[in-house]
Amino acid sequence: MLVPQKQRNVVYSALFKEGVMTAKKDFNIKHHELDVPNLVVIKLLQSLKSRALVKETFNWQWHYFYLTNEGIEFLRGFLNLPEEIVPSTLKKPKAQPGAQGARYGGERGDRPPRAEGERPRRPFNPDDKKVGAGADFKPDFRGSGGFGRGSRAPREGGEQTGAGFGRGRAGEYRQ
Repeated sequence: MLVPQKQRNVVYSALFKEGVMTAKKDFNIKHHELDVPNLVVIKLLQSLKSRALVKETFNWQWHYFYLTNEGIEFLRGFLNLPEEIVPSTLKKPKAQPGAQGARYGGERGDRPPRAEGERPRRPFNPDDKKVGAGADFKPDFRGSGGFGRGSRAPREGGEQTGAGFGRGRAGEYRQ
């Protein structure tokens, strides 16, 4: 696809600046961040993908393109940028004054204070944990053992009715 050099430079410079780019899978609209048709953006990035300069993820009708190290070198040469300029995905965030750990203070670090009335935590003791059923546990499974959704209560005389799905009791056939 022939793409004007001006549009190519806009797309490549935006990709290099951020390190990532998204595009909705709709070829008839303008790109949501750039003043370039969405078709041009997708096709330029697919071209970079075929040369392994970007990685693509497609999810919920959106294309997500991630710049690789080879792509950074290619775009740096294409856009005539010095080595010191890197995409924002490779920049480390600057530490803000008043770091997160000291916000609440105390031994709890960066966690907020507990709610009133909440009991304090105590260390885990494996002896406190009870495993398995108690010694007096005796399960009692009643029923025909057939398949289905269970059976109805027994009729007078103790006769069990076949309820639910399945074949019921063995050897039993009703018309």
